[in-house]
Amino acid sequence: MAFPDRIERTMELSHSPERVWQALTTAEGLGSWFGNDATIDLRVGGQATMTWTSGDKATFTVERLEPPHVFGYTWNINGLPAEDPRRTYVEFTLEPAGAGTTLTVVESGFAQLPDDAHVKAFGGNSDGWKHELGELAAYLDGLS
Repeated sequence: MAFPDRIERTMELSHSPERVWQALTTAEGLGSWFGNDATIDLRVGGQATMTWTSGDKATFTVERLEPPHVFGYTWNINGLPAEDPRRTYVEFTLEPAGAGTTLTVVESGFAQLPDDAHVKAFGGNSDGWKHELGELAAYLDGLS
């Protein structure tokens, strides 16, 4: 049985692509909606780290950077040890839509996982993106 390889979410935001880009690619933005604190070296090959008050930590490597339209990175797969070399690829695409932005996020690479790991990673991240993108919208709306 084949499992889904990708999670895709699209949302309409009432903010310009430049403003959404700042929320996605700056330490201030990431540390406000995606974590409680963040650092980022915004260049292809650069790394970002997000930490939460819970003690959780996530690190990703910037893979694609086309300001202010495409931002992509790879990161550890939920449920696998940090030293596991397998990663998923996350890509944000920003398209102008009137006075706002259509934001699409795609996370792919889940098909490389065995059944048990796939269920945990795909399910957790699928639910996680719903939550995190809601926090992104709330963060952006709070800047207005």
